[in-house]
Amino acid sequence: MNNSVTNTARLLGAGLRALLVLTLVTGVIYPLVVTGIAQALFHDKANGSEIKADGKVVGSSLIGQSYNLPLKKGQQTPEPDLEWFQGRPQNGLGSNSVNTQYKLLLSGATNLSADNKDLIQQVKAAKAAVIKDNSVPGYTVKASEVPADAVTSSGSGLDPDISPQYAEIQVHRIAEKNGLSVTQVEKLVKDHTEGRTLGFMGEPRVNVLELNIALKDLLAKG
Repeated sequence: MNNSVTNTARLLGAGLRALLVLTLVTGVIYPLVVTGIAQALFHDKANGSEIKADGKVVGSSLIGQSYNLPLKKGQQTPEPDLEWFQGRPQNGLGSNSVNTQYKLLLSGATNLSADNKDLIQQVKAAKAAVIKDNSVPGYTVKASEVPADAVTSSGSGLDPDISPQYAEIQVHRIAEKNGLSVTQVEKLVKDHTEGRTLGFMGEPRVNVLELNIALKDLLAKG
């Protein structure tokens, strides 16, 4: 009986020591090592790819933001603030989901098929709005000039980037709304257009948040 009790105590002690060692290694040492390596080699990415303006974190380069006017009384859908560059449509998982307007707890696409009537209507409405909003005196957007990313949401609903084509058709409107020259705004877009990753992956793109921060800085200079 004593031997049995002793053996049981030894097994429990060995099990407890193993638990403490594994907890220390996998729960403390390993996370600290991985975090340290990430901070040393990938500091920006490890901290959420933060974007700063005026010394404050204003967002992430990986997640889009809305540029809308405050809701008016009785208004359900905010109107875009046309003084700023606009990102992609923010349909996400749908208007009745938590995944709307970039205020997201989840990410995902609408999952509507290409021939879905609701999706077709959304695209038509978005295209008409893009043409209307970006046509200013002396410059009219043609239907053929509206790129796909201007009228469709991304697969995640979080896309922070737009195509150079979509940025370019907003140039005249931005210039007109902010009292800038078209040349000034075109230079902003050119300066913030990124090429394909490693020269062959993905498509050229413009980060909307970074572009609008540059626009704000330009306006501040008068």
